[in-house]
Amino acid sequence: MKPEIGKAAPDFDLPSNKGYNITLDSLKGKKIILYFYPKDNTPGCTKEACAFRDIFSEFTERGIEVIGISKDSIKSHDKFAVKHSLPFTLLSDTDGTTVEKYGVWVEKKLYGRKYMGIERSTFLIDENGLLEKIWENVSPDKHIGQILSHINNT
Repeated sequence: MKPEIGKAAPDFDLPSNKGYNITLDSLKGKKIILYFYPKDNTPGCTKEACAFRDIFSEFTERGIEVIGISKDSIKSHDKFAVKHSLPFTLLSDTDGTTVEKYGVWVEKKLYGRKYMGIERSTFLIDENGLLEKIWENVSPDKHIGQILSHINNT
């Protein structure tokens, strides 16, 4: 079950590529863009991460923290962040607890084959830990524009 807008965002406690664990509670007082993506160094995920990187300063100027989550290891996140100069935090959810809490672990289909994977989704969480906006099953090409449009109109 996916979390609902206006309700508390599910908490998490995950290791980061910054060398320490991060909890949602530790981020209270900041607006957060929490985006879930399937896999480091794949074409769509790289495109999405680089789009966040390219306008990262616009988010930081507004006091918005950007955090990416996948099931990849910290070692994989480190390589991904270095290779693409990603300035934001990546969290590792290797056991899938957080992707389950956010309802982004879904059945997918590729070339007729069914499998479980992360649905590319983003959650905007306000300073009090409440869900402000949810974008589901997003396109890496158009997603940053959708986020900016929402932020510029609020």
